[in-house]
Amino acid sequence: MNEQVEAVARLWEAHLRAKFPARLRSAELDEMDMVMLDADIAGCVSTWLRSRGNLDDQRRSVLTLCVADLARVLPTLVGHHERMYYGRLHAMAVATLNMPQ
Repeated sequence: MNEQVEAVARLWEAHLRAKFPARLRSAELDEMDMVMLDADIAGCVSTWLRSRGNLDDQRRSVLTLCVADLARVLPTLVGHHERMYYGRLHAMAVATLNMPQ
């Protein structure tokens, strides 16, 4: 595994241990369902890790949209835990998209 994949894998492990921010359960921010945003990114990243750095075009498109959605909602998050939780998702999504196929 190269260093970038290992870095995403470490973020993924931290994400799996993290509790979902309670305030964001069933919440929509800027018309974004925060649970679905988490699930969409997590699904793409876990697939990418299982396939050792490969992501199909459909998941790549989903992840690209998720990064744009995160850019809109990140500034609206309150509290350290919310910012850390979604900041980690953002870091994983961007790293996954920026990795050469």
